[in-house]
Amino acid sequence: MNGKQSILRIIFATDMHGQEIVFKKFLNAGRIYKANALILGGDVTGKILVPIIEHREGFYEAEFMNRKHILRNRKEVEALASNIEFTGNYYVIVTKDEFEEFVNDKHKQQRMIHELMINRLKRWITLAEERLKDTYITLYVTGGNDDPYEITNFLKSINSEYIKDPEDEIISLDEDHEMVSCGYGNITPWRCPRDISEEDLYEKLDKICKQSRKPQFSIFNIHVPPYGTTLGTCPKLDTSVYPPRPIMGEYIDAGSIAVRKIIEKYQPLVGLHGHIHESRGVAKIGRTVCFNPGSEYSEGILRAVLLDIEKERIKAYSFMSG
Repeated sequence: MNGKQSILRIIFATDMHGQEIVFKKFLNAGRIYKANALILGGDVTGKILVPIIEHREGFYEAEFMNRKHILRNRKEVEALASNIEFTGNYYVIVTKDEFEEFVNDKHKQQRMIHELMINRLKRWITLAEERLKDTYITLYVTGGNDDPYEITNFLKSINSEYIKDPEDEIISLDEDHEMVSCGYGNITPWRCPRDISEEDLYEKLDKICKQSRKPQFSIFNIHVPPYGTTLGTCPKLDTSVYPPRPIMGEYIDAGSIAVRKIIEKYQPLVGLHGHIHESRGVAKIGRTVCFNPGSEYSEGILRAVLLDIEKERIKAYSFMSG
């Protein structure tokens, strides 16, 4: 943090879901726009592990994006693997026998995808350390409700001068502004690893916020958006099937009542949120200005918001896309 600057410049993005190109753009934006802090607000890992099955006859087979792929050689395997990684997901090459064992062992599947998630995050950390050295920029990374506990535990274990996981802590961004961070979410139909009840979410948030010395000047980096704004609008889902399916033309507010109550109680300067990818926007709750930059990670597009913050106000903000 450069204490000489009177303006705190933040670039906030979220919901990258393992997409490395978007992460690289995010790091580059920090240097280009001379930010003090880069904040990555949760859901950092991908969702799917795709087995690519190697057959004795010399061809390969995989199911990806609701399509069966027959691959004739390693070049075609590499092309599919690149496509899988572009969408933020993961792949593993297995024999047919290994696949049969793999598909029947849920624990083995989980261990494998968690290992791949951590390996990609390690690569991101190395990349961030290379690009942020000799700058005043700190990268703050929290897990989201979609990220397994193994991943959030790994983020907490990072020992880096440039990269920190601020979850469940009060972080001083400069002399005037603190940050409260929480990646948990209210209950969703997707049964995500860190979905908790509204009551538990409120209790968790309140416990952290009580520690803030100046909540009125704080930044609340909370993964889920507050209820009652446009930041949580998403399609209604048919939950009679799993995975749930969107119902055409019907929408709901998936924001959190607990997050709304916390913002109303403490009235921070800024609320930074994500979770609902299609609800990019800005909303006010009392004096608090809340942002959701949205996410188009699967297209390789960076969605972010840049904020210039003075002691008692937001001097300027702009949504970014690249």
